[in-house]
Amino acid sequence: MTKLSRNYRLAALLPICLLQLAACSWQEPAPIGADAATVRISPTGSADVTAARAQAARTAAQMAGVPYRYGGFTPKGFDCSGLVYYSYRKAGLVVPRTSSDQFQAADRIDLDEARPGDLLFFARRRSVDHVAIYLGNHQFVHAPSTGKGVSIASMNDPYYREHFVAAARVTVRDCEQSTASSKNSLRCAY
Repeated sequence: MTKLSRNYRLAALLPICLLQLAACSWQEPAPIGADAATVRISPTGSADVTAARAQAARTAAQMAGVPYRYGGFTPKGFDCSGLVYYSYRKAGLVVPRTSSDQFQAADRIDLDEARPGDLLFFARRRSVDHVAIYLGNHQFVHAPSTGKGVSIASMNDPYYREHFVAAARVTVRDCEQSTASSKNSLRCAY
């Protein structure tokens, strides 16, 4: 192989390498303010939102084993609401950052109506203090507590049944389709 043909091959591989590096360099945007937890309904895009919620569930499940980190919202470590926040962001949906704000922003549904990507809320005390993402078949993924990593659990477990508060669905309201990225991500106004 001549030096010239080797340089052409390297030049051809460069864009591919750069794309792979760019895919690994996703940076978390600044957290959404906790004061904004209300949303308004938009009649369009419901199929896209359903697919995005399902994608959020898949993303969260892929994080199984990532350590619990209080206040964490990256694959370096998650708390329960940080896992929801990250997974929804990766799916193109913006949700509030804390479990209480997520609870306020989502629409309550019956547990029997829950679909992959819907949220499950729990309380050990008087108010909601834990959130999980429903996977289907009575399974959910969550970041349970210090010393435990992201894991999959069951609503059939008596502990979770006892502390269960509500199932809820994040709906996109007053969202704009952003064509700035190739993903046409949804940015929601809370």
